[in-house]
Amino acid sequence: MNKIKVGVAGYGTIGQRLADGVALQEDMELVGVADLAPTLALRALYEKGMPYSLYLVDGARKEQFDALGIPVTGTFSDLVDGVDVMLDSSPGGVGAKNKELYEQKGVKAIFQGGEKNSVADVFFHGYANYEKGLGKDYLKLTSCNTTGLIRAVDCLDRSCGVQKVAITIIRRVADPGDYHRGLTNALQMDKAPSHQALDLMTIMPHINATGILVHTPVTHGHIITVLATGKQKITKEMALEAFRKHPRIRVVNIDEGFQGNASFFKYARDLGNPRGDMYEIGLWEDSIVESGDDIMFAIHIPQESVTIPETIDGIRAACRMQDTGAGATEKTNEYLHIGS
Repeated sequence: MNKIKVGVAGYGTIGQRLADGVALQEDMELVGVADLAPTLALRALYEKGMPYSLYLVDGARKEQFDALGIPVTGTFSDLVDGVDVMLDSSPGGVGAKNKELYEQKGVKAIFQGGEKNSVADVFFHGYANYEKGLGKDYLKLTSCNTTGLIRAVDCLDRSCGVQKVAITIIRRVADPGDYHRGLTNALQMDKAPSHQALDLMTIMPHINATGILVHTPVTHGHIITVLATGKQKITKEMALEAFRKHPRIRVVNIDEGFQGNASFFKYARDLGNPRGDMYEIGLWEDSIVESGDDIMFAIHIPQESVTIPETIDGIRAACRMQDTGAGATEKTNEYLHIGS
């Protein structure tokens, strides 16, 4: 079997998780990762035995890596030459510049949510619009919040039919370990509608969506409440049956100990998941309530890892590894051990 060769640009919060995810795919080969400076993430990679080859982007100072004993395989251009597709998790705006090199070398690329939609041919989600990504050269993932939100709404839509949704996002302010947002003790409102609602309508144009976003001074995950109007009345039993069947949705209860965002992070660490990651979104059974003809529920978004499965789905679409979303997501889930 000829494996699809993959490279990762940017070994940060998302990039290191993409590298780990691709390395688990038995039908893909991780050629290497590229970055600019010997960050703590790269120092940790070196101390773990340097399982991935490292390439340096333009502007990197190789002597900094040499001084730490971190081996360098080549340049960013060398990495692009050796792959079929690049996963670009560079800082926002850098990916668009990298695209010039990808185009020059005829290499496909998948960009993360920080880039503008115009960077790609298709705004992509593995479940909601996989077939639109088939054979495309450039895909862009939705943000972490939007990725998890679409999972839940698409699940309910396929099972019961959804006309519109209204969402409230309680958003973590920064990733664990980040300091650039400062030390805060306040909540901050965004103007409505939130981009997640607009992005959902881009992926799922048959659903009317709006939403509000509130920034909170926490780091471990977002919480989203969803009020959905079905094409016919959706009962709690109907919604729960659909959610329980979805491999990337983990249905939980407050009485089990899942009191909030920190409960999921602790549970993932107790499971032994690397970095406390969880690919699934959490959905509280206790939060599912009927309100007239509408249904309401709440989900937890593990922002550091939730987009990894859908990004790997994107590789499968762009490289035509599977022709259907059902086949592709099943294969991704199998290798990531999701739903096992």
